[in-house]
Amino acid sequence: MNFNATLFGQTVAFILFVWFCMKFVWPPLMNAIEERQKKIADGLADAGRAAKDLELAQIKATEHIKDAKVTSNEIIEQANKRKAQIVEEAKAEAQTERAKIVAQGQAEIENERNRMKDDLRKQVASLAIIGAEKILERAIDPEAHSDIVNKLVAEI
Repeated sequence: MNFNATLFGQTVAFILFVWFCMKFVWPPLMNAIEERQKKIADGLADAGRAAKDLELAQIKATEHIKDAKVTSNEIIEQANKRKAQIVEEAKAEAQTERAKIVAQGQAEIENERNRMKDDLRKQVASLAIIGAEKILERAIDPEAHSDIVNKLVAEI
């Protein structure tokens, strides 16, 4: 076996193998690698955009939360104002009702006082008649002497 022929044969086989690989294996391999690089680049770009979108969404969410807090504080303030207004209206209504009840009670007291005065006048007139009977020692007819009794009641 000739060493040079073997070396030459191996060199030719290696060159044919390299040519075959460069012609048929290398282009699909390079296409696959480039495609993969493109997908990775697109994925990184999408991730960057997604990060920016997430940041914008967080900023918008924070703004919405601030707006919601402001709105809720306004609603609470309005509710407190309405509560105070209702309390004031209830106080005014209670004052009116109290005044009406007091006036009604005073009217009842005045009516009762007038009724008691009339009863007392009748009793005083009756006592005056009884006293006059005892003094005169005779019976006085109240109906016959009603003008005297009425005059006596009016004086008392």
